[in-house]
Amino acid sequence: MKVPPSTFTFLKDLAKNNNREWFNKHKESRYEPERALFIDFSESIRDGLADMDSRIPRDLPASKFVYRIYRDIRFSKDKSPYKGYFSAAYSSEGRVTDIPGYYLHIQPGSSFMTSGLWHPKKDKLAAVRQEIDYSSERFRSIVENTDFKKYLTLDQEDKLKRAPAGYAIDDPNIEYLRLKSFTATAAFSDEELTRVDADKLVLERCRLMQPFLHFLHEALEEVE
Repeated sequence: MKVPPSTFTFLKDLAKNNNREWFNKHKESRYEPERALFIDFSESIRDGLADMDSRIPRDLPASKFVYRIYRDIRFSKDKSPYKGYFSAAYSSEGRVTDIPGYYLHIQPGSSFMTSGLWHPKKDKLAAVRQEIDYSSERFRSIVENTDFKKYLTLDQEDKLKRAPAGYAIDDPNIEYLRLKSFTATAAFSDEELTRVDADKLVLERCRLMQPFLHFLHEALEEVE
């Protein structure tokens, strides 16, 4: 299954015309059909994830993992009413970000699939860092694996400039301990996602993420 080229065309047009008048004019003729196609694609990803990760329910309904395209602009300087992308999040509970899971993002020139924990709360962040400290060899064997490094990247956003409390700046694992999010991301070009087997490609990358996710789940066992 693929993301049809029409999806990227619609999202490009939306980016140029991000206003309610244009959106309402094209809602039935363009948005709703493209959303339906994205749901089909995201359900295929859900099924594949369920095959490799027992924590993902196969019967998880789209209403629980597909995000709305409408933006919450109440506290944002950007008053554009619509997102320029389609997205979905998968976990044992669907769109929940405080437990390890997956996030699918379809946007012209910026599509990706990611897994892990994004900006976890203090107790969970501490638990992951502790597990990295205790099981550093195992963690490094995962994130420094040849295929992992070839196809995936670790989130470096908001990385601490100093060592976190309780760790020395010369700790051999300091580059990992300074992370504030623990996510592994695979980027995809528009051309890759419009291939007939795009869903298989996305799931191949998700399979590479499995040891990383297992490490995070084990790190959070006591916290959860």
